[in-house]
Amino acid sequence: MTMKETALEAPITPEMLWENYHEPIAGFVRNRTNRHPDAEDIVQTIFMKAYRHLPDLQDETKLRAWMYQIARNAITDHFCKEKTTGPLPEQILDREEEAADYTEEAVAGMKGVFPYLPDKYREAVELSELKGMSQKELSERLGISYSGAKSRVQRGREMVRDLMNSCCSIETDRYGHIVHYEVVHPRPLGIKGKKRGPAASEAASPNEDI
Repeated sequence: MTMKETALEAPITPEMLWENYHEPIAGFVRNRTNRHPDAEDIVQTIFMKAYRHLPDLQDETKLRAWMYQIARNAITDHFCKEKTTGPLPEQILDREEEAADYTEEAVAGMKGVFPYLPDKYREAVELSELKGMSQKELSERLGISYSGAKSRVQRGREMVRDLMNSCCSIETDRYGHIVHYEVVHPRPLGIKGKKRGPAASEAASPNEDI
């Protein structure tokens, strides 16, 4: 059960916040502060503020975004208070205005690797992931069997994942939420030209179109 589902069923308690968000928030703080010695103190401050302001949260379905907003503000506040003792960590300077939710960036990155897929996998993934087409509808659209459509989508997703991992740094929390996304290479590694040719992957599922 996710935190969102829990929020709809029962009041949010400090214990629930800690159990569901300590690990991802702590990772977020460590990443943003370059593992600064004060990172754990900042995490404690974040949860104290969250506990104190829980009654102010009007939409519990937005709890995750609310927690990351508190975290981002707490990091900035901490180093603004301490700035007389030394420069702010580079991550704070570079990302002070950056949103905590990287989902949109990751989706944009995913779209960016689509051109590197063989055409048949690119089309299947675009129709299923971006257009929301069911695999039954996809099989009818492409003129292949249902199992063939399912296989093609699964193989396409694997290719997208591999390409994303070759050029991007992605961190998720225990629920699969993206808490950090960064492009570390301008294009998927191992690509010689602008696009991956189909020969490298066409034979991956020889029976998929039956």
